[in-house]
Amino acid sequence: MKIKSVKLREAHEVSTNASFCSILWDLQAHHLVTASSSQPSISIHDPLLHSSPPRVLRHHRDGVTALAISPNSTCLASGSIDHSVKLYKFPGGEFETNITRFTLPIRALSFNKSGSMLAAAGDDEGIKLINTIDGSIARVLKGHKGPVTGLAFDPNGEYLASIDSIGTVIYWELQSGRTLYTLNGVAPDTGSDTSVLNVLSWSPDGETLAVPGMKNDIVMYDRDTAEKLFTLRGDHTQPICFMSWSPNGRYMATSSLDKQVLIWDVKRKQDIDRQKFDERICCMAWKPIGNALAVIDVMGKYGVWESVVPSSMKSPTEDIPNSQTRNSNGLLFFDEEDQDLSMSGSLSDLGEDSHGESEPPSRKRLRKQSVIDDDQHEDVYDELNLVRKTEPQRKVPRVNKENSDKEKDALKAITAFRPKMQEAIQPGSTPPQPGKRHFLCYNMLGSITTIKHDEYSHIEIDFHDTSTGPRVPPMTDHYGFTMASLNENGSVFANPCKGEKNMSTLMYRPFRSWANNSEWYMRFEGEEVKAVALGSTWVAAVTSLNFLRIFTNGGLQKHILSLNGPVVTAAGFSNELAIVTHVSDCLPSNEQMLEFTLFNISKGTQVFKGRLPLTPGSYLTWFGFSEEGQITSYDSKGILRVFTSQYGGTWLPLFSASKERKSGENYWVVGLNASKLFCVVCKNPDTFPQVLPKPVLTLLNLSFPLASSDLGEEALENEFMLNNLNLSQIQNRIEVTAVEGLDTSSLDDEAFDIEAAQDRCIFRLIASCCNSDKLVRAIELVKLLSIEKSVRGAIQLATALKLPILAERFNDILEERLRNKAEVSNATALSSKHDPATKRSEISEPIVSLSSAKLSAPLFTKKVKSLDRVKFGKQKTDSDQTTNLEDSKEVKDAEKNGGSSHVSSVKEVKNLETRCPSNPFSKLPNIQEGKKVEEATQSESEGPSNKSSNEEAKKVVGEVKGKQCQRPSNPFLKSTVK
Repeated sequence: MKIKSVKLREAHEVSTNASFCSILWDLQAHHLVTASSSQPSISIHDPLLHSSPPRVLRHHRDGVTALAISPNSTCLASGSIDHSVKLYKFPGGEFETNITRFTLPIRALSFNKSGSMLAAAGDDEGIKLINTIDGSIARVLKGHKGPVTGLAFDPNGEYLASIDSIGTVIYWELQSGRTLYTLNGVAPDTGSDTSVLNVLSWSPDGETLAVPGMKNDIVMYDRDTAEKLFTLRGDHTQPICFMSWSPNGRYMATSSLDKQVLIWDVKRKQDIDRQKFDERICCMAWKPIGNALAVIDVMGKYGVWESVVPSSMKSPTEDIPNSQTRNSNGLLFFDEEDQDLSMSGSLSDLGEDSHGESEPPSRKRLRKQSVIDDDQHEDVYDELNLVRKTEPQRKVPRVNKENSDKEKDALKAITAFRPKMQEAIQPGSTPPQPGKRHFLCYNMLGSITTIKHDEYSHIEIDFHDTSTGPRVPPMTDHYGFTMASLNENGSVFANPCKGEKNMSTLMYRPFRSWANNSEWYMRFEGEEVKAVALGSTWVAAVTSLNFLRIFTNGGLQKHILSLNGPVVTAAGFSNELAIVTHVSDCLPSNEQMLEFTLFNISKGTQVFKGRLPLTPGSYLTWFGFSEEGQITSYDSKGILRVFTSQYGGTWLPLFSASKERKSGENYWVVGLNASKLFCVVCKNPDTFPQVLPKPVLTLLNLSFPLASSDLGEEALENEFMLNNLNLSQIQNRIEVTAVEGLDTSSLDDEAFDIEAAQDRCIFRLIASCCNSDKLVRAIELVKLLSIEKSVRGAIQLATALKLPILAERFNDILEERLRNKAEVSNATALSSKHDPATKRSEISEPIVSLSSAKLSAPLFTKKVKSLDRVKFGKQKTDSDQTTNLEDSKEVKDAEKNGGSSHVSSVKEVKNLETRCPSNPFSKLPNIQEGKKVEEATQSESEGPSNKSSNEEAKKVVGEVKGKQCQRPSNPFLKSTVK
């Protein structure tokens, strides 16, 4: 037999000791991925360009012991001696997440056929089945007595096979998680040498499981009965250490401790080629497209064995079984094949799930197979192969195969596969880490941490501001609490079902109480607490039965409500409780269908209910209230949304991590206020902080994900939108406060401050529009100004920039606004004349005003912050100004004598002289002020030469006007434009 030479290249530098190395292809054979247990890096090679350096991923802290790639080659998983399992985008190599952690090194990884589930195992006890959509642990399978070194999902989606270092093989049923078959001592005992791992592999059609035998051979086991079918025994002189099926299942490559690689024709059960290497080959992968085999040895050298199968024989990629579907939808890995999982209960397992009922057909098939010797003719083997393929399906009577197939196709069309719904989360918590403290709760007030010991946990409560927060002693936890919530009044804890009675516990611990033994417990039998929340006077717990249970702070069970779906999370603020639940299964596009409900617990009302939007393909990672009481959500794609009552209740995106994020950063949200997001910045690959060192809060500016504007003022536009949002929220708070009969003065002042800031922002936008020749936009902005003084400033700005037409339009807007106010004031005055109470007040007005000048200031005006103060579009004036022909005549005379400055002075004085306050408590101008006005008017009449006198006149007029009822000057004069 002709010996072929395979050239190996160094992929990983390995010390003198042998290390287990991994190698695999992607779906299109465009990349080779390698790793070594002696290095923490992963290399992605281009097999066509050997001279180009590989892309290196350095995210593990210790050697990489296992690799797996999703069926559609969009995601790469890696396990390490550092106990972590990480996911990466492929082929880019961008780090995605730490999907799980173990307490001991990882040894084996495997994706299921759809990529929706990842199996991980190692030196720990138990195999974790991880949902790749949300990172949740779907199931933990326990049964092995030694480290698990090999995992393989059945291509048909029903079973998982596993093997350990002591040679035990276990068949697991995925739907129930139970053990189907345990084969003890069928494979070699590898001992403590971690460079040699027992592995196993399903044939591509899923009918046969290949396992290393005790006689330096490969043993094939039946899919449904776990009975031995036949063996591949050849020239290996030492135990098999790795095997790999060809894509079509006709051939197999085996490597042994004797440093040989043999290629087998499985149907003929004989080797057709071999290769001797300098070092032991520890991992191999058939090329999915083409006739080649990739190999890597224990010293980190890899190569590609071309033309593995002779050209005279059938290609290894020809007639690939249909079960090896290659469809999937990206990182979240799902396709229609996993429908078999959901249908297996109705088509395969229902009614015939016990061993007793499934044994008769298996025994019959075994008797038929037992008469066939391994050395019989190929035709006899083909007949047997046909029997093997048909007999396992006899679990279901197949009277009419065609009808059964149609029924199955119809079920596939109707029952489309859905990714798993997101599990419940507790805001501000982090995953448990063996031997380390982790957060049960972390919010703007403080944190609750826990660390697990052998039979109990140690809980500590800390406040960020130690000067105001109470000093809470540590607590010994014998219940194993896994979730908590914290506010200024106390803390609540809960745990999942545990113990012999399967009880879940809820505990509330107040910080201050006049009574001893004020903490209380609640136990739930057969019902598990999924989320907890706290309010000012209540405690809430949502359970697995979709019950919302409300307790008082003293422990009184007050309400039990039924929710519409499984809970995702809950959050409380003062009297309000927000609950997020599932509406339905996920969409085929992997979108979580969530709904939120806002309750007012003190009033016993439902404030709002609606859908919770998420970024497509994401899941909810944080949910809570802002410091102002606004509901907020944050998803796994880094989008922060705030709920507002605008447009009947909508969610506004206020932050995008993709625009803010620097390279290698993740944001772990803690809370927010009106303008800032409070978060902890975590360096890749970490997505959550550790308790020690103490996390440092970072403040990030809230910003809408605006489009790139042709104005180039994204910062101003963002400030404009944020001010609008804050004004809307304050207006709602003012309305609620007023309905409750409480004082709104502080909210009024806050609203005016924001309104003034908004006018300044709009004014800068107007200036930018004028400079960029966006005049239509400038007019739109002027209409949004709320203070008349700002509109006059815009008129002056347009005049200074020599835009007379724009200034004229600005002036028209001002005149129209003042005219509308005058009409409203006149209508109010006319209606008041017909009101007897108003008439009585008019009669008594001069008496009150003249009797006491000191009491004539408006009683309801607390503070005057500006000349034209406006609160939510309502001008603070007592009556509207009017004009007459005499005014116009005097203004014309003033234009001839003194210019525009004289016109303004005369206009102001005339307005003051002719104006009569409608408020009986309004302050009348005193004699001294009248003299000042006369002197100012007289100084202006002398002409424009005396500028200092004119400025002083304006100043005096302004002082007088400020002390009078706040009214603008004559709205029908356009002299201000001159």
